[in-house]
Amino acid sequence: MNKCLLSVLFMVLTKLSLGQNSDFSEMRFREDTLSMILNSLRAQTKDSEKDSVNQILKKYMEQTLRKPGAIEYTFQDLKTIGFVDSPDGLVRIVNWNVELSDQTQRYVCFVLKKDRNEIILSELVEDPNLPQKPEGILDQEHWYGALYYKIIPKAKGSKQAYVLLGWDGNNSSSTIKLIDVLYFTGGKPKLGSPVFKINKTTVKRVFFEHSKKVSISLKYEPEYDRIIYDHLSPESPALVGFYSFYVPDLSYDAFYFKGDKWELKEDVIGVNKADGTTKEVYIRNEKTGKIEKQQIKDKWQNPSDANAPAGGSEHKSALPGEENKEEQEKKEKLDKKINKRDKRNPNSLNTTTGSGNSSRKKRN
Repeated sequence: MNKCLLSVLFMVLTKLSLGQNSDFSEMRFREDTLSMILNSLRAQTKDSEKDSVNQILKKYMEQTLRKPGAIEYTFQDLKTIGFVDSPDGLVRIVNWNVELSDQTQRYVCFVLKKDRNEIILSELVEDPNLPQKPEGILDQEHWYGALYYKIIPKAKGSKQAYVLLGWDGNNSSSTIKLIDVLYFTGGKPKLGSPVFKINKTTVKRVFFEHSKKVSISLKYEPEYDRIIYDHLSPESPALVGFYSFYVPDLSYDAFYFKGDKWELKEDVIGVNKADGTTKEVYIRNEKTGKIEKQQIKDKWQNPSDANAPAGGSEHKSALPGEENKEEQEKKEKLDKKINKRDKRNPNSLNTTTGSGNSSRKKRN
């Protein structure tokens, strides 16, 4: 047994002995112990030692999550472990990763599910034999490995299901974000459901692999009931299919929930969430021509909406290097008016005033 492992075991045993006379609740005591083990894990540099300490952390975490109150306790001191709760309070995912020297990841994930008066604890186990992006329905013994950061409750027929948003560090050249569906059969977790409609195809989960040198946004917007994300494109046409070279192209796509499916809509408008405040803007009154001050809600205004301030005009986009045809025509008319040629004979102009000399001949 190496020195690192002995050190961690010593800390745990010391904490256990002190805990017998502690005034802290059992959950608080266990959080302190988990924090010590977690700090030791993050301090390791060798893969073998990371694995040894991680096994201790996983075993002690499993024991802790079986205790009463584990599904509600905050565990706020465990900064590098995710505790993600469903809005309905029925599901909690406890999730962390260990990065190895080659930048690949190892994941640990526990799922707690309230079932009447019982809490069912399950572990999702990584399966190294799975393809990188599995397409089928998976059980808890066959898991691809990821960190989940968002749970979205959605019905799956007559049963409750949960859409998961996740992250996978993947390898040294690419990162993956994903959307999956979690549901329970006989209290046991299952992953994957044919609810993501992409054009005429329906898939059970969605993966977004991209270059390690960039990050992408993948989030749920409840006000629009959609999952919006950065559209990815290869850095050049020759790199199609080489996902280590895929980056955001400044456009957005989204899955909208309709009926019992998530339908893809491409090229959507991303809008910052409104905070309910108002702001002052100055708008030209179309009737009087005067500039007037007006209070509006601090949110995105659609310029093509006739009811929006300064709205009612059709939005027109221009490609780089091109100008709007209508504006170009206005400019040309103005240039003609300003630079209109003076057709008078310059020899007939008065050198002092610039006015034309009389065409009358002076009488002798």
